[in-house]
Parts: sequence; C-alpha cells; structure tokens
Amino acid sequence: MIGQRESVSGAHFAFTDRWGGVSAAPYEELNLGGAVGDTPGAVAANRELAARSLGLDPARVVWMNQVHGAEVAVVDEPWGTRPVPEVDALVTARRGLALAVLTADCVPVLLADPVAGVAAAAHAGRPGMVEGVVPATVRAMVELGAAPERIVARTGPAVCGRCYEVPETMRAEVAVVEPTAHAETSWGTPAVDVSAGVHAQLDRLGVCDRAHSPVCTLESRDHFSYRRDRTTGRLAAYVWLD
Repeated sequence: MIGQRESVSGAHFAFTDRWGGVSAAPYEELNLGGAVGDTPGAVAANRELAARSLGLDPARVVWMNQVHGAEVAVVDEPWGTRPVPEVDALVTARRGLALAVLTADCVPVLLADPVAGVAAAAHAGRPGMVEGVVPATVRAMVELGAAPERIVARTGPAVCGRCYEVPETMRAEVAVVEPTAHAETSWGTPAVDVSAGVHAQLDRLGVCDRAHSPVCTLESRDHFSYRRDRTTGRLAAYVWLD
C-alpha cells in the first residue's frame, strides 16, 4: 500500500503503490484517483485505507483537480463543501494538514521546510515542468516563510527518461526550457526525463536536500502507468508536518 515512506525532522513524505485497496480491474487495487472511471465508493474507501495506514485523518487530507499547469493554491484547511480548485500544487503553513498529489507517470514533488512549518505538494508532468510549477511552488513556500536551503524535497515514482519516448520536436521544445530533461530511450529514440528536469530546477532554486525514487512507473507492475495501460488508476503522494 505505502511503497515508500520517510520522515525528516518532523516532515513526513509517503508514496503509494497499487496494492492493498478495493478497486476492481482495470484499477486494481489501490486507485486513489477520482476522475479515471473507477466507482466513487471504491475511491473513497481506498483514500480512507491509505490515510489510516499513514496515521492520518482522511478528512484532513487536501486534494486538488490537476490540470497540467503551474497554478498554486495556498490552503489552511480541507475544502469541505467548497469547489476543489484546478491547480497543480498545494502549499500550507498548517501543521498536521496533509497535502496529496495524484500521478500515473508524472513526477510527484513533495516539499517541506520543517523549521518554518511550510509544506507543499506539486504535480509535475512534462507540461507543468516546462511551465514552471516547481519554481512557482517554491516561491509560494518562501512567501509563507520557508527558506530554500532548509527545504527537504522528495520526488516519487514516475516514468523514467529511458522510457518516456516523445517526438524529436517535443524533446527540443522541452530542452529549450530545461536542458537537463533532454534524454534518449533505452532503444535509442528521443525522450524526456521529467524527474531530472525537476531536480535541476530545485537545484537552481537552492534546494539541496533532494532525493528521488528509483522506480519507473512504466517498468514497474507494482505501480500505475498511464503510458503503459491508458485506462488505469492513480498513485498518491502525501506530505505533512508535525
């Protein structure tokens, strides 16, 4: 259920795999995405299972409607009856409030400054990485008192540069914005390495405490991959502060 979990000075980071939930094929088992065709009851049950396994109150987990952009929302409480905004990053200065991001090949980016008590979760696909969702998220954290040199950054399972094949024109367009994302597949065709691009952006922003998952979602049958399966579930990544 929880494929990776880490705590650093009161900041907590967790990434799910696809197992331990109640969803039926093709979303088996722990689908946490509510907009992929799975039954709402199964998604709600899975979200509760995942939260409880982390010691979290499911009602204190904040989600977002991700649209592959660079908009950031600052939150200090769950949405409740309010509409969930179309953003690709959440930032909070409220300790104990968990932020969640959904992925199935894109890069989940979790950030926290334990000293300032500021945490963030961002969804960095190729479009979001190019548009600058990660720099926008860090800027929002700084506005709440975070310092880049104190930020702890963890990125989760995502399609790797050896597998993310794209047309040559697309690779060139991405490389203009982020040269580090220029890649080649293991079979010798143009590719984009979104994770490498995200980490390069974090490095330029002064975020030094960084780590990334070695898991490629397309290669791992323990993880959902949109590029591999098309109709599939979504993984979740969570960040919160004590």
